[in-house]
Amino acid sequence: MKVKFWGVRGSIASPGPSTVRYGGNTTCIEVRTDNNELIILDAGTGIFPLSQSLLSELPLTANVLISHSHWDHIQGLPFFIPNFIPGNTLRLHGAFDPISGKGVEQVMSVQLQYSYFPVREAEMKARIEYVTLTPNESFQIGSATITPFMMNHPVTDFGYRIESCGRSMFFTGDHEPPQNIYEPSDPEYPQYQTFIDAKANELLGAMAGVDVLIADSSYTTAEYESKRGWGHGTFHSSIQYAKQAGAKNLFCTHHEPTRSDDALEAAFQQVLKDHPHQVGDPVYRLAREGEVFEF
Repeated sequence: MKVKFWGVRGSIASPGPSTVRYGGNTTCIEVRTDNNELIILDAGTGIFPLSQSLLSELPLTANVLISHSHWDHIQGLPFFIPNFIPGNTLRLHGAFDPISGKGVEQVMSVQLQYSYFPVREAEMKARIEYVTLTPNESFQIGSATITPFMMNHPVTDFGYRIESCGRSMFFTGDHEPPQNIYEPSDPEYPQYQTFIDAKANELLGAMAGVDVLIADSSYTTAEYESKRGWGHGTFHSSIQYAKQAGAKNLFCTHHEPTRSDDALEAAFQQVLKDHPHQVGDPVYRLAREGEVFEF
C-alpha cells in the first residue's frame, strides 16, 4: 500500500514562503492499494494538484472518502479536474447528516450552487455517485476493506480504517479525544465516564496494529487549553493513540495554519523530547505535502 500527502494544513489553506517545506494545502491524502486502486481521503485544496497528476490515467474511477463536511476538507471538490471530462467516475463516500436529513450528496449540491460556483453539477461530464456510509459497517473498494468509525468533532465526522493485502492504515480526520463533561463530584460523572471509556476502547480497536496512523495533531498541549472543544487533537494525544494501539508509524497532520514550517519543526522537536523513543514505539513523523510512504 502507498500513501501520498497532497494537503496537510488544517482549517484554511496557508500558502507562502513560511510553509513551503510542509505545504499550505488543506487535507487530501492519496491511497493506492497494491492493485493500484485509487482511494482519496478528504478533498481539501490538495485535491486540485492531485487531480492534475491523474490526467495521465484517464479514464479513472476515484473513490473519495469524506471525513466531514467542514470547508477545509471539501473545498477542492469542485476543482477536481476529472469531473469535467467524460468517461470518469467520482464516487463520493461520507456520512448522513442528522441536521439536514441528507446524505453525503449535500456536500456537492451546496458547493455547486450558482452563488458559490459557476458550473452546476448537471454540467459536469463525469459520472458522480454518492455512497452514504454507516458507522462500523465495512465496505469494499476493490481489494480494500474500509470501515468508517465515528470520531469526536463538532459535526458528524468519520475516521477510516483501510485494510488491503495484509496492510492497514487509519486516518482520524479531525478528532479531539473525548473527555468527561462533568466534574468528578457530579453524580453524572461515573455514568458518562463509562461512555467515554467505551468510546476510547472502540477507537483503539479501530486503530489496533495499523502500519500507518495519520492523526489530527493540530495543537501543542499548552495551546490546547484555550482551544478545548474545538474538535482537534494534540501531538501528545496522537502519540498516545499510536503507542496504545500498537501502530508502527504515526504521521502527525492537520498542521495549525498560523504555524510556520520552522515553528512546526520546533514544536515537534519539543514533543520528541517530551516523549523519548522507547523500544517498540512507533516511528513519529510530521506529514509533509508531496511525501510518499510505502508500506
